[in-house]
Formats: sequence, structure tokens, C-alpha cells
Amino acid sequence: MRLRAYLREHPEVVREAAQKLRQKRAIAAHQALTGARKRLEADPRDFVANPGGHVTVVQFFDNRCVYCSAAAPDVLALIAQNPDVRFVFKQYPIFGSTSDYAARVALTPQGKAKGLELYRAFLGQKDLTPARVDALAAKAGLDPAALKLAIDDPAIDEQIRDTRALAQEIDVRGAPTFVVGGQIIQGADPEGLRAAITRARSLSMSSMGADLTLRPATGY
Repeated sequence: MRLRAYLREHPEVVREAAQKLRQKRAIAAHQALTGARKRLEADPRDFVANPGGHVTVVQFFDNRCVYCSAAAPDVLALIAQNPDVRFVFKQYPIFGSTSDYAARVALTPQGKAKGLELYRAFLGQKDLTPARVDALAAKAGLDPAALKLAIDDPAIDEQIRDTRALAQEIDVRGAPTFVVGGQIIQGADPEGLRAAITRARSLSMSSMGADLTLRPATGY
């Protein structure tokens, strides 16, 4: 009771504690991102658009997620308009068996070869079902018989488990979630994503400029 009365009389104590907690969480999140950077950006199992880009965007998404579908046109536009930006796609099925099935199809070798086409097709469906996944995959040119065998590959199970563990490690709270350098953008926020890309591009260019400055001059 005394503590409660004290806090009522001194609300600044509560505000200060909340601010310190936010700072502590921010530091922890930054450390987690730093430790996970290679697994986020350079996992050879992931499909990557614009692989030669010097700025990297990582997207955690579910093929049945309404907000992921809403973000997809902006993502596709950003990929087309920014060849200097790598887009790493993390299949993160969280909405049941159909999501899991669609992710598995996309993670097969055939699926990765048609990465953007399947991304556009799956996320363009308002009500994705296993039958529609099969139809869209066939339309994209995937061999149904080979696909049925490939989706049971234990390596796909492992990749999905690893992605879920990584999402938990860096505190991904839903889909879509984007990671750009040390920044996390939760939800379908195209303006926030563009701002993060602009900032990362600026930092990348500054780093490249510093690298050129530090290189020893070559003689004639």
C-alpha cells in the first residue's frame, strides 16, 4: 500500500522506469540483430531478389497473411525500382496448414526458381487453399509430380524451424516484418520501409566512401 501511494504521488518514477525498460529492450534488440545479421541476410537457402544489391531488406511473411498481401505490391515495386537493394524472403508460415503447404512449395528448388512469380501469385489470392496453391504452381510451370516429392524434403522442415527460431530471437511479432540493417519495421508500412532503405543506402554509401578514403594511393 505504501508503494502504491508513493507511486501515485511520484508518477515521474513510473515514467522513468518505463523509459529505462524501453531503452533496455532497444539495446537487447540491437544486440540480437547484430548477432543474427549473417543468418538474416546471407542464408543460402533463402530466395533473394536483386542478389547483387548492396543494401539488404529481409522480409518475414506468410502467404495467407492479409497484411502481407497488402504489402506485396509495394515490395514488388521496390524490387523493380531499386536494383541496388537485395530482398531476402523468409517463409514464415504462422496461419495454419495451408500457410505451411504454400511455404513448402515455395521452398522447393522449383519454387525458388520461380520465387517472385509465386510470391506475386500466392499473395495475390484472397483465400489461398492447397488446391489453389497447386493450380498457381502449375501455372508458373512447376512439375506437380516432382513437387509432391520435393515438399517432403527434411531440409525444408529444418529451414522453416530455423526461420521461426530466428524470428523469436529478434522479436518478430507478426507478419509482415521487415529488417533493414539495424532497424525492424513491423507490419505493412511502405513509407517506413522506404525510409529505412534510404537510410541504409546512405550509410552504405558513406561506408564505401570511407573505404575509398582509407585505401592507400597507387603509384604511377
